[in-house]
Amino acid sequence: MNVLNVLLPLLACLVSLAFAALVLEQWWRRRHSFQLVWGAGLTWYAVSSGAQFAGAALGWNADLYRAWYLFGAIYVAAYLGMGTVYLLSRTGFGYVAGVAIVAGGLFAPLSQLALIEQGHPTAWSNVLLVIGIAAAAGLAVIAATAWRRDLAAHLAMAVLGAASLVVAGLVLTATIAAPGYALDPVTHAPVGTAVPGHLRILTGPFNIAGALCLVLGGLFSAYVYMPKRKVLRGGVRTPVLGQLHRALVVTVNLVASLPLAARALLTGRLSSRVPATLLIALGGFVPSLTSGLSRFGITWAFALGELLGVLLIFAGFLVSEEVFRRLPFVVGGSWAARRAAAGPG
Repeated sequence: MNVLNVLLPLLACLVSLAFAALVLEQWWRRRHSFQLVWGAGLTWYAVSSGAQFAGAALGWNADLYRAWYLFGAIYVAAYLGMGTVYLLSRTGFGYVAGVAIVAGGLFAPLSQLALIEQGHPTAWSNVLLVIGIAAAAGLAVIAATAWRRDLAAHLAMAVLGAASLVVAGLVLTATIAAPGYALDPVTHAPVGTAVPGHLRILTGPFNIAGALCLVLGGLFSAYVYMPKRKVLRGGVRTPVLGQLHRALVVTVNLVASLPLAARALLTGRLSSRVPATLLIALGGFVPSLTSGLSRFGITWAFALGELLGVLLIFAGFLVSEEVFRRLPFVVGGSWAARRAAAGPG
């Protein structure tokens, strides 16, 4: 038994459970939609890593393998990303979410090529179906954002909820190749090769789209709260071109503002939401990277990426102003104000 295959998923499971409890407690008090959806995503995180821990510690079976795949490869990133869509629903982030869903669907042909190389392709009609459904869902979210921003997140959540039920049924009824699971022969980490091809091509619209929303949402939030140097200004009213121009403006101004943000950090004047949202973005990126590497046979970092991802997101949550104001040793005021009042050192 590889000790790390047991320890890392166990730690990820425990951290995810504690994190989910804190976020759901906030939702219970404030009833913000993003808190409920993030709480669900963190619960799925705990279920997936818990299944991975149980499989490594007690032995894998088909049920544990299905739970690991459904909650880890399908649900986690999708629901964490959906929470970010709710959080930023008043900013027009629905345009980004819609594009991310379409881009996730375009990942299906790449999955099919990998399946062909492994000798287990699905029908190309399934690939086209995934692309078509993802494109329709993404365009619907974009259209809803243009019409009424406050409804776009609800529409995206309705699509995600319906798709989650369909995929759950597909995973529970799928025929898993003997012995009912698949492990890397060297690291003994779970891999998705025992899952039928028609399910493996579904990870893009869920996993890729969710990770993009989580990462890009974190970067956008950091940009909103950081001191800015606006190199580019103005806007374009033409649909589509206007959104592309806005994305370019945010990207250029974000890069140009980094020196100002660094000086604000050193002098204690930087809003705590900036490091918080950057940590969340990094936490969304790390497990996406290690999960992507596992598709190319690099599986040793998969469990480590899961643990680092949830720890980074948890750290972002803990350094936020809202959490610090509730801690007993804080008398009041923002993190930046406390730093400034304390002086150097």
